[in-house]
Amino acid sequence: MSVIMYDNKFLPKLSENLLEILEDNEFYDITIEVGNDPYVKIFRAHMVILNYRSPYLRRILSTNANKNKNDGSLTHIKLPNISPEIFQMILRYIYGGRLSLEEYDTSDIIKILVASSELSFEELITQLQSFLIENKKNWMEQNFNLIYKTSFENDSFLKLQDFCTELISKKPEKIFNSVNFISLSEKCVISLIQHDNIQKNVIQVWEHVLKWGIAQNPELPSDVSSYSKDDFNILKNTLQQFIPFINFFHLTSKEYLDKVYPYKKIIPKDLRENLFKHFMDQQSNNPEPKIIIKETSSKSIDSKIITIQHAELISKWIDKLEIADKMKNSYEFKLILRGSRDGFSPSKFHEICDNRSHTITIIKVKNSNEILGGYNPIVWKSDYTFGATEDSFIFSFKDKENIEKYILSRVKDKNYAIANKPVFGPSFGKGEICLYGENYNQSFINYTKRYDKQIREPAFFSVEEYEIFQIVKIY
Repeated sequence: MSVIMYDNKFLPKLSENLLEILEDNEFYDITIEVGNDPYVKIFRAHMVILNYRSPYLRRILSTNANKNKNDGSLTHIKLPNISPEIFQMILRYIYGGRLSLEEYDTSDIIKILVASSELSFEELITQLQSFLIENKKNWMEQNFNLIYKTSFENDSFLKLQDFCTELISKKPEKIFNSVNFISLSEKCVISLIQHDNIQKNVIQVWEHVLKWGIAQNPELPSDVSSYSKDDFNILKNTLQQFIPFINFFHLTSKEYLDKVYPYKKIIPKDLRENLFKHFMDQQSNNPEPKIIIKETSSKSIDSKIITIQHAELISKWIDKLEIADKMKNSYEFKLILRGSRDGFSPSKFHEICDNRSHTITIIKVKNSNEILGGYNPIVWKSDYTFGATEDSFIFSFKDKENIEKYILSRVKDKNYAIANKPVFGPSFGKGEICLYGENYNQSFINYTKRYDKQIREPAFFSVEEYEIFQIVKIY
């Protein structure tokens, strides 16, 4: 059999050629229903081969085996998320250990990659990503939205994520100007606009975020002057997660007046007031734009645990300053969760905080004056993964009344910075801080060297109160 291979060493674990068995229409013991109506197809297969080739299918077969009756009936499984055409390619891979990638359209290779992830073919996932990057770079640039959406909706596609990140830094306009930009998910667009190279052009960020938000609500009038109160509320709800990442203070007064002010009702009132003061100062020819700081961020903080002095110190840590350094930025600490108000459970934490980034967790240890906490600059998730970042940190105050007695510990192993487990509350490292148990009464601290310092002796503890703030930079 002649097969064009991308790599002669391709998939060594599946080196045997079992395609002849696949063509056997008599001795099979599994039927696999693939696709959704009206595009459904039944494939025949052999349990021993699927058990051997795919851990994912092995689990499904094991579950079905427990339900089987001893009546000689065939095992039947369903894979509704995979199309019959793609599964036929996958099935030939399962039996033959080879894929002739040069023969397939690039769009089909993407579909094979997604199917491989669902079926847990780790080796194939790695090879397909390498093939695409090395051989289909131009195609992926032209179809960037599809690649970006695909790669960031699956934590297994790290190579494609790196490809997208690099392209964003070099050619951001190619992404924004793509006709498919409006089809990106909220998560994808938020991730996109946080890149430094894109943040440099604030008006471009605003215009494209606005374009995306309006496209999600086609019922909105085409002219903003015709918007009703309900129309503004619809757009406000759509874009509320984007606003903290748009540096409106970097706009000129003309840009703000022409492009943002007509949509002022979708901007939070306190931010809108600060923007008004800021641009009035510009209009007064103030040689140095005045830094407007929100009252709550400069004199008080909505917390039952920490004071504004704690918040200012944490702000310095975010900017990687020493305690004696002058503050570079001011931050608003926006309370989004309080245990005594919202509940002490992982499910409530993930309901409120998942997909939110730039958060500070503050924990009051029960029956003590001790405070623990951590900063997570990336989004929280519930997918049993570890979040990677170089900018997270954890900390402790032995006595909240003595702010100078603290331990600050910055992330050391960035790949294990954040723990995204739905059974845990906010968790850092591999146990450096972990909120767990009923009312978080089995929370614990360990030291696994994922952060550079031990902030507390390893032990279990109970939580008296905890709060989570989203951090917003105020210029």
